[in-house]
Amino acid sequence: MLKTILLIVINALFVQLTTALAQPKLTPVPANQMQKVYEEVKTPFKYGLVLVPPTAKKKVDCPSIFRKGEMWYMTYIVYDGRGYETWLAKSNNLLYWETMGPILSFSADTTRWDSNQKGGYIALQDPEWGGSYQWPDYNGKHWMSYLGGNKRGYEAGQLSIGMAFTEKDPSTVHEWQLFDHPVLASTDKDVRWWENVTQYKSSVVWDKQKLTGHEFVMYYNANGDSLNSKKGAERIGMAVSDDMLNWKRFLKDPVLNHHRGITGDATLQKMGDLWVMFYFGAFWPEGRKDAFDRFACSYDLVNWTDWTGDDLIKPSENYDEVYAHKPCVVKWKGVVYHFYCSVDKKDNRGIAVATSLDKGVSNLYYKSEY
Repeated sequence: MLKTILLIVINALFVQLTTALAQPKLTPVPANQMQKVYEEVKTPFKYGLVLVPPTAKKKVDCPSIFRKGEMWYMTYIVYDGRGYETWLAKSNNLLYWETMGPILSFSADTTRWDSNQKGGYIALQDPEWGGSYQWPDYNGKHWMSYLGGNKRGYEAGQLSIGMAFTEKDPSTVHEWQLFDHPVLASTDKDVRWWENVTQYKSSVVWDKQKLTGHEFVMYYNANGDSLNSKKGAERIGMAVSDDMLNWKRFLKDPVLNHHRGITGDATLQKMGDLWVMFYFGAFWPEGRKDAFDRFACSYDLVNWTDWTGDDLIKPSENYDEVYAHKPCVVKWKGVVYHFYCSVDKKDNRGIAVATSLDKGVSNLYYKSEY
């Protein structure tokens, strides 16, 4: 009898244990966990501008950082009045950067859908926080998603999302290969209500756990119809793929939505079992007229808990007094580097960095060439 009772108790405990293990992670992410992330990623020391355009007629934007060998590389956007191109720079210490050249240039064929706009972003990078920051290949190719369009001007006309690839070394300057059509567009039959005007920046992660049932997950910001305006707020939504070529929308609604202004330019990293999405906000409902960097967290890549505390980066210096936004955040040898696009009152647009440890101040770009 005692043996039978013991077996029943053991079985009950086993059922409880396996049931608990099978339960999904807490959603939303607990407040204490969100606070830990903030303490880990905050960068209170603004170092200054690290990359500026060669002339006042050009602007640089949207940094993405990767590492190969002993060197760091940055893909970034250059705007010259015609549209976006994507360029490459290099550094050996994350603070001093050398421009290398273009990798996504304007098209000679003006009939292409993306002839005048090619703003590219690293795809499938090692997502581990404080990890290698390497840019791995998939099927023998390195990949970028990019904002594309054929109208001249600053983010002019209908913008869509395309995919670019190369079989060469991504740390060298060369033109990447392109497909002749976008992978996501506001004219698609399955387009959602929040993205039926135009798409903007995209970010693709390689989720080998397949939390969504798919290996590749794209986050992108777009705007569309709303109750108050035919060109509503920008919001962040998601799409999925099994081959990097064919993409389908995953949800009906966006995953981050502040209902006014801009929520955009997501970049993701993984802290243990927690995904962290860095993004920027601008012109939010509380009446803010600036642009600033924030973050959200998720256990499943679908349900996101928004940080409600202090901004990670906001305007405070002469070179970023209007906008301090569009984050790329890395941790290396115990130091966090938060790269972002800075805009001053003269509409000078450059790339600045803030750090978790005081690295001194270097505003030479702003005082002389900028």
